[in-house]
Formats: sequence, structure tokens, C-alpha cells
Amino acid sequence: MRELRTGVWHWEAPHPDWKPGEEWGQVVSSYAIDDGERLLVFDPLAPPSQIDELAAGRETAIVLTTPWHARDAQSLAERLGAPIYVPPPDEGDPNPVEGQVFRAGDRLPIGVEAFPGMEPNDLVLWVESRRALVAGDTLIDRGHGLEFPTDWANKGVPPDWSSRRCARCSSCRSSSCSRRTARPTTEPLSSARSPDARTRPGAGENRTSARAGVRAGAPLSRRRG
Repeated sequence: MRELRTGVWHWEAPHPDWKPGEEWGQVVSSYAIDDGERLLVFDPLAPPSQIDELAAGRETAIVLTTPWHARDAQSLAERLGAPIYVPPPDEGDPNPVEGQVFRAGDRLPIGVEAFPGMEPNDLVLWVESRRALVAGDTLIDRGHGLEFPTDWANKGVPPDWSSRRCARCSSCRSSSCSRRTARPTTEPLSSARSPDARTRPGAGENRTSARAGVRAGAPLSRRRG
């Protein structure tokens, strides 16, 4: 785990459901943000021991960018006695993540503001205290920098979504938004390098939700269970 800048940590872990030939990389990301009052952990997968040390004696919350990035959220929440904040489950999900449900437009009591993402429950999260933008599958890195995965979108999202959305959302107040400068001080934190335990539209298969943990900033594909 490394500190990207003051109060913002990142770590990586291999996704347990990854197989050779997948369109996403085996290693995925998770993040933790110290906002000065509490510790926020995003899309955690295989959280390192430093997370427990940072959480000791302070308010801690686990926040998911999307319900299929649950990864190790449940076990970490139980260990730390922390609440889980999660977007709405997919329709018909037989095993939804247990937590406090939030939607685009909500301002959480832990200093996080939710904005629309690629899908109704794949959200972009703004942490004002650290001027950090956290995304799940809405922004991914396939080895050529961050991009909006138009080939993953299945909700009628137009190809120019990323530029139009950025013009409206809080990311444009952030020095970490990659669209503001050629070489941003800090890139948006994206946990979506993979389609997290679900298959993407176009492969002729229905996506499946997953309960697994990966770092915030990289989509997790560890299944629920």
C-alpha cells in the first residue's frame, strides 16, 4: 500500500476470479482516504494490515462505487465495526450487499457526494475534503490511461458521455481530474480495470453481481459468497 498524496492510499491485489484470456487485467485496485475526521475505504479487496492501523480508534466507513465491487467489504466491515455504503443492487439480485443504500445525487454523512456514472448503480464519488474523485467501472485503465468504456455501457450511454458529464459534475473542481490538465497532480481514483465478477454486454451473456473485494479504483471480480 502506498500513499499517493497526503491522506490518499492505494493498493492492488490479484482478483481471485480472474482467468487467462479475460479482457481485463488480473490485478485490481482499492483505495483509502483519510479526510481528517474519518477513514473511508473504497471497493476493498484483500485489505493490507495498514488499513486496520489507520482505522484504529477512529470512525471508519466502507464505500462501494457499485454493488458488484463488494469484494471483501463485508468481512472488513465486521472486523472494523464499520458501516457499508452501497449503490442499489441489480434488479433480481438474490444476494444483495447489506448496507446503507445511496443513489446519484445523495450526499452521504461521511463527506462523500454521489454523481451519475455509466449505469444507475455504477456511481462516481466525490470526496471534497481531499478533492478526490473515485470511480468504479465508469472510468477504467486498459493500459493507455483512463477511458470511459463505451463497449461496456448497456444503458444507452452516448459515446461523448465522459466529456459532457465532466462539464457538469464536481470532478471539474478537482485538481485530480485528468480532463483538466495534461498531467494532473493526481489522477481520478478508478477501481475499474475489470468487469468485476460479471460479463459485459456484447458477449451474449447476462452479467452477474459479485461479492468480493478489490481496491477502490479497480473493478473487482470476486463473486459473492
